[in-house]
Amino acid sequence: MNTPTSPEQMSCYPPPAFDLPFSPAMEADPSDLTLTRPLLEEALAAKPALAALSTEEKRAVLLSMADALEADTEVILAANALDLEAAQDTIAPVMQDRLRLTPGRVADMAAGVRAVAQLPDPVGRTLSAHTLPNGLRVNKVSVPLGVIAIIYESRPNVTSDAASLTFQAGSVCVLRGGKESIHSNTAIVAALHKALQAHHLPTALVSLVTDTTRASANELMRAVGYIDLLIPRGGASLIQTCVDQAKVPCIQTGTGICHIYVDGDADLDKALSVVDNAKTSRPSVCNAAEVCLVHQDIAPTFLPALWHRLVEQRHENGQPPVELRLDPAAMAVLGKGIPAGYDDFDTEFLDYILAVRVVSSVEEAIDHINRHSTGHSEAILTQTRAHADLFTRLVDSAAVYVNASTRFTDGGQFGLGCEMGISTQKLHARGPMGLEELTSYKYVISGDGQTR
Repeated sequence: MNTPTSPEQMSCYPPPAFDLPFSPAMEADPSDLTLTRPLLEEALAAKPALAALSTEEKRAVLLSMADALEADTEVILAANALDLEAAQDTIAPVMQDRLRLTPGRVADMAAGVRAVAQLPDPVGRTLSAHTLPNGLRVNKVSVPLGVIAIIYESRPNVTSDAASLTFQAGSVCVLRGGKESIHSNTAIVAALHKALQAHHLPTALVSLVTDTTRASANELMRAVGYIDLLIPRGGASLIQTCVDQAKVPCIQTGTGICHIYVDGDADLDKALSVVDNAKTSRPSVCNAAEVCLVHQDIAPTFLPALWHRLVEQRHENGQPPVELRLDPAAMAVLGKGIPAGYDDFDTEFLDYILAVRVVSSVEEAIDHINRHSTGHSEAILTQTRAHADLFTRLVDSAAVYVNASTRFTDGGQFGLGCEMGISTQKLHARGPMGLEELTSYKYVISGDGQTR
């Protein structure tokens, strides 16, 4: 059996006092890893090189990565143009926006890497410490997770976000993007590799799986002994497949049926602006609103204004109008529109579509959200403090807003630099995943000869 390259085989590290072989019981079946095994072995072998870096050395590498992205902007955009050309007849225009890179977006990617470089090092922190009655000193210390695999779809910026976050968190990343963005991802990783090589580090610290068939994704899900954490970023189908089939630890991320509840006393102008932003600023992302709940007292005023803002005004401005899918009460108020279908309140549209329902109270809104939400982001627009407090206490989602757009659910917006994804589960991470969520911990116990 081929075993992963061990740390002692790297010339810059002294051999350990004893050799502990990699246990076959811990390893994935070799027949399961025909596409990814060499890459995973190199990723494992690269871990010690990253662990040896100081905080300042890691920061220097990250800044070099940002510089390399900017220096290779033309190459990255040319590669992205190939992906966009191939996507013209395969994915919807609104999804092509997720794929598209511009000079500004590449600059934003570089800025995100620099922001991560300036964040406190999450590794080696003492999380807690106490001394036992027998004199043992118990320290809980943050440590890297190890090797983190990310399976994602058509957003090339995820490549640099994931690479910078995992690097700062002391972990090796294995990136497996979708076929829609393979040229873009390859160019981005090539730029990051230039930075690693400039600092005499193994390029396997940022590894890209170039096979974009389902087989390679399935291998990563089964790579026990190689991968410490798997993070899927993409549509509901990808995420559910990983959650259902992965044999390695997996975090559920991303799917966002996000709600905005407009309370009976909401400020009309502010409510229109928030709903407009949450739905139309970038409808193809997971923090875009998919459902608007409106209190019955404000519905006769708010719904016609919402129709004018999202449908008529956008049409007049040459923008894609929002398709409102209305429950019977909303349809009765407007007297026009498209009736909501059976699944419309359980669908992540990722498009210019918004399901609308009229409710009788904040309690009914909360009940609807907790029954239909995917646990991502929800908002209440209200001037009643008691309603805001009830909403934030009872709505069980990762991010709950009062009088603000759901579009703020983002690692960069939350001050995390950028994000690995948005976890919609509760263990071990929830909401935007930054550096802290990409570490684990261990206990370091110091004594003076104590025995039990």
